[in-house]
Amino acid sequence: MPDPNSSGTPTPRVRFAPSPTGFLHVGSARTFTFNWLYARHNHGTMVLRLDDTDLERNTEASVQSIFEGLRWLGLDWDEEYKQSERLALHRKQAEAIFAKGLAYRDFTPAHAADEEHSSSQGAWLSNPGMRELPREDSDRRAASGEPFALRFRVPRGEGRILQFVDGVYGAQQKLADEVEDFALLRSDGMPTYHLASCVDDADLRISHIIRGQDHLTNTFKHLLIFEALGEGVGVAPPHFAHLPLLVAPDGTKLSKRKHGPVVSVTTYRDAGFLPQAFVNFLCLLGWSPKNDREFLSLDEIRDLFTLEGVNRANAVVNFTDDDPFDAKAVWLNAEHIRALPVEELSRDLQPFFEQAGFHVSPEKVAAVTPLIRERIKLLRDAVPAADFFFLDKLAPYDPAELIPLKKGDPKKQDLTGDAALALRVLQTALEVLPATTFDHDSLDKALREAAVSLGLKAGPMFQPIRVAVCGRKNAPPLFETMVVLGREVCLERIREAEKNLQSLA
Repeated sequence: MPDPNSSGTPTPRVRFAPSPTGFLHVGSARTFTFNWLYARHNHGTMVLRLDDTDLERNTEASVQSIFEGLRWLGLDWDEEYKQSERLALHRKQAEAIFAKGLAYRDFTPAHAADEEHSSSQGAWLSNPGMRELPREDSDRRAASGEPFALRFRVPRGEGRILQFVDGVYGAQQKLADEVEDFALLRSDGMPTYHLASCVDDADLRISHIIRGQDHLTNTFKHLLIFEALGEGVGVAPPHFAHLPLLVAPDGTKLSKRKHGPVVSVTTYRDAGFLPQAFVNFLCLLGWSPKNDREFLSLDEIRDLFTLEGVNRANAVVNFTDDDPFDAKAVWLNAEHIRALPVEELSRDLQPFFEQAGFHVSPEKVAAVTPLIRERIKLLRDAVPAADFFFLDKLAPYDPAELIPLKKGDPKKQDLTGDAALALRVLQTALEVLPATTFDHDSLDKALREAAVSLGLKAGPMFQPIRVAVCGRKNAPPLFETMVVLGREVCLERIREAEKNLQSLA
């Protein structure tokens, strides 16, 4: 594909043209992302065009879902259009193609309502009776109100070869004789995808069409339409680049119908993926930088992105029935979480705490965030990792958790004697903490000195206190946690733990 930065070459104009028939598919999100990267890398223009002419399937809810998903990605666009507002132009160009003799009316009932048609005998190519119908008869039948589809008159018997060089898959060609007489207008006068897409691409001066590999075979039809438009719009066919398909682990194409929410962008958003991490993951589905790095910022991806780096092999999204998310996506999200400044991460975490019913101040979330950042992979993980910071009273837990385990066989644990030891630890903590300044170094010093006075190492000293204040063994660093919880909460929880231990001591 030509370098848009070469001398005298205009900057590229690319487009993303979703059909609003459901939620934003991860494959569509990747297509948008690759178009955005190509435009921004080459200082070009990003066009968003809703291909919303399928009135039976398009819904306003789907339109809003697409915009919602795109805004979450955090990638912008420069121009916005609705195909449904351009129908007059589509029909005008269809009439111009018909006037040139490059299209014909098909009155066959089975074809008049269908965009494409196949028969039990194999691929349908044309209906010679309609294709060769005299113009006078065609005009008379149309004037009488008989429904028809307008079909492109594909060149036949000339040995014509349709060809183009794809930016990913290289040289492509096909005999025109193998292309069916595809519809331009349906019997209700609505333009087909082929006509509307090409007319809009030409009129909007789209220079590069970057789309899924499943559209590659459509390109041969589109070459004919661009050629037929000729001076009516006055632009040459764009450059084409087709992206490898996204497939499930079993090799089937990712499908809304078959795979459900796992292919929806909002599923990732609601689970707690950062948009920049999700974009990073999308880019690695079919593209890789020359240095083979995986964790990349958006600025780095934009600077590195080229179509030459796009692979031809289909990209697998590895999910299972038990886990809807690819392990690499989760890993990347964890990396981006750790790289995010605490202030930004705390703002991203706030809604997840609110949704869980914890109405806490941004200041409290900001204090908790650095303690859990290394412990979460998704934003939603913050709730189970940090809920004890926001509870007035800890959920019930097994008092045996307060007892430090000795090395060796846990079955030989002397629960009575060890519970008594844990009880002494908690009682000592209750004696020491009221007079201790609640900062990391002071708590560290006071509790380590208390451990020495009890003849204990740090581990057996700290575990009962950790479980008492957090309600679990697996928790963030003890002293930082106690500072955030505050003296009164820590003392109250240690007293409650002391009562719980009485039954075991």
